[in-house]
Order: sequence, then C-alpha cells, then structure tokens
Amino acid sequence: MKARTLLTIGLIAAAVLVLDQWSKHFVIAHVYFDGQCIPWCGHRELVPGWLRVAPEPNYHGAFGMLGSNTPLLIAMALVVLVIFWINFRHAAERSAIVRIAFGLIVGGAVGNILDRIQYGYVIDFIDFYRFPALWRYTFNIADSCITIGVLLLLISGVSARRHS
Repeated sequence: MKARTLLTIGLIAAAVLVLDQWSKHFVIAHVYFDGQCIPWCGHRELVPGWLRVAPEPNYHGAFGMLGSNTPLLIAMALVVLVIFWINFRHAAERSAIVRIAFGLIVGGAVGNILDRIQYGYVIDFIDFYRFPALWRYTFNIADSCITIGVLLLLISGVSARRHS
C-alpha cells in the first residue's frame, strides 16, 4: 500500500481517536457518570425533547449484543479490523471515499478498544431519547464514526458495481 494512502488513513484515524477520547473525558468531567452528578449535570439537554448528554458505561458489544466479556470484545474488534483491511485495502488505493471510511472505522474502533482496556467498558453519552421505540441506544463519537465509515464503504461498493 502506498505511503500516501496509509498517511491519509492514519491521519483520519488519529483525528477521530483524539476527538473521541477528548469528548468522553469532557463529558465525564463536566456532566455526571455512574449515577454521580458532577456540576454540569443540570444542563445536559442539548436539544430539548430530542437530544441529551447522558453518559453511561456500555459493557456490551454493538447494540448491546455479544455479551460483556472485555477481552473477547477487544479481540473481536481487532479481527473485524483485519477483515476490513484484507477486503478493502486495494480499494483504498483507488478511492478517497474508502480511505476516509477506513480512517473513520480504525479511529473509532481504537477509541472504543482503549476504553475497554482502560475502564473495562465503553463510555457512551449521546442519547436521542425522543424515539425510544425506534432508537434506544446511547452511543459515542467512535460509534458514530464506525457507522459512517461502514456506510461509506457500502456506498463505495454500490457505486463501484454500477460503474463496472
């Protein structure tokens, strides 16, 4: 793989990792966590009736699935990263969208892996509580970047098939 491709992926992943870790530390320091109110606690609603900052530990894998075995979840995240790398590394050479997607996925995965290593769980804090029947999960910046990255890979794959 070309150095430029790796650099692009690495810079995006690093930016995502920094933003993810900073946001988690900011929320823990200024809101509340694990039932303990910290000064910013009374102002946690960002969009009244829709969106709030509600930190909570997530001991499980994606969407509350896959149990709560921290070493297993870390191993699974690493295996998924390797599988993505094997399947999309050549496409990353040809497509800026794939490079961006990879960077988002790697940065997000590493952010959540670091949480699991440091705390034994992932820190989630973004809560769209308006539609509990449709979306009842709290998430974080890393989760968002992984999701956007996967969607970009899907779009890239569909687009590539249309043009071949």
